[in-house]
Amino acid sequence: MVPPAQRLPQARLLIDMDRYFVLHAPRQTGKTTALQTLAAELTAEGDIAALMFSCERAKSVGDDYAAAEEILLKSLRQATEWAGWPEELLPPETWPQAPAGTRFGSALTAWCHRCPRRVVLFLDEIDALQGNSMVSILSQLRDGHNARPGGRPFPASVVLCGLRDVREYKVASGGEPGRSNPASPFNIVTESLRLGDFTADEIAELYDQHTRATGQEFAKDAVDRVFELTQGQPWLVNALAYQITVGLGVTGTITAEQVEEGKERLIRARASHLDSLVARLHEPRVERVIEPILAGTWPAIDSSFDDDVCYVHDLGLIRGTRELEIANPIYREVLLRVLGSRTERFVQADPHTFVLPDGRFDLERLLEEFVVFWREHGEVLVRQEGYHEAACQIILMAFLHRLVNGGGRLDREYAAGTKRLDVLVRWPYTGPEGERLVQREAMELKVWRAGGDDPLPQGLAQLDLYLDRLTLSTGVLVIFDRRPEAPGWQDRGAFEQATTPSGRQVTVLRV
Repeated sequence: MVPPAQRLPQARLLIDMDRYFVLHAPRQTGKTTALQTLAAELTAEGDIAALMFSCERAKSVGDDYAAAEEILLKSLRQATEWAGWPEELLPPETWPQAPAGTRFGSALTAWCHRCPRRVVLFLDEIDALQGNSMVSILSQLRDGHNARPGGRPFPASVVLCGLRDVREYKVASGGEPGRSNPASPFNIVTESLRLGDFTADEIAELYDQHTRATGQEFAKDAVDRVFELTQGQPWLVNALAYQITVGLGVTGTITAEQVEEGKERLIRARASHLDSLVARLHEPRVERVIEPILAGTWPAIDSSFDDDVCYVHDLGLIRGTRELEIANPIYREVLLRVLGSRTERFVQADPHTFVLPDGRFDLERLLEEFVVFWREHGEVLVRQEGYHEAACQIILMAFLHRLVNGGGRLDREYAAGTKRLDVLVRWPYTGPEGERLVQREAMELKVWRAGGDDPLPQGLAQLDLYLDRLTLSTGVLVIFDRRPEAPGWQDRGAFEQATTPSGRQVTVLRV
């Protein structure tokens, strides 16, 4: 475990200043572990009674704020009992009688009046509170916070911990994200901290703990590849190492190639963390942000788009809020596989028939088979695909995945505004002298949309740069025609040869 204090240096400072603040991060990034450790450290120092408890069970009662108060107070009391604290730090045996909508605040006052130490509360899974329940609890925290200068006993510091940033809680509690409202429960929140992903050095530190405990080492190129694939997302960093050491049963030094194998096992396993992200893909707010990333188009921006981007960023699906890119290569691959699962069921070709006698992959035949597939199923699949603007890219990616992934790998690069999707097929095979070789084939996907110019010139220039970066001499440019005046589906699928600006000969497929 990377030490929590190292990941949250500001949290202790804010607590010492008696601040109320938000700590947010995507799921499975270590929020709960960090807060548990921080609470234990603060309490052990002797001046603070720091308690973390979860609001998750209150999700089931929705707007029933009276029931939510009851659940939260039971969770709070249970957490103090599990903490093993001495009697003088515990809440009163019975909570004071108070009307619904004030019970939570009254209970905290009674506890702080009794406790000889400053009370610090970490409300984990605060996102579980919904509607009126959230408004009620947060309003009571605001009222208690504001009454402290008048002598009311109340927690010295409160940390609201969940997926969302302050602006999202403002929306959830009925306010406007960009405006300050004196009646909002959030006018007391002074900071919003985001628990970040691991750095490359922190991954090395984490894996070094495994080495010290077991003697098994990670080669430097393996650690570097883990960072490239995960971009430091904590759950992925740990799950990938688990798949390698336990799933694959690797006992010696772990190599970059074994990291690749572990990544495939991890994606195929579709653990709950990945499934929870996938379940979000068809939320309108998420689709509105993710679709232009997949399609390479500029999103339609209005007054609410920034809020949607922040929401998707808080979920951990995108890297930042300015450059719209999927957070890491593993998520990038999972998203396209999931969205293309419907298409994969239509692909009947046998992957083994695309392997040439010398062991290389027959990309030319794959493209010819895709033309047949596109003519037969393309119209139906494009119409059925939820991500309509990115449907062509999703369908071709699913076709490639079905036929390549058994023996090779696909690397995909895409981002909003690029007007393209880049694909690299990597196919390992054995050379004539028994040496291990890797065939690499690069493709670029473009879409000719209504009212636009033929993307061929731009596509050739972009493919040229991609091939130059990969040090390849040839590639494939696929142009999907989405114009109303496009040829009929049975007439699509023309091949031609073209030359890039630097003189590379490439194959162009128009479908």
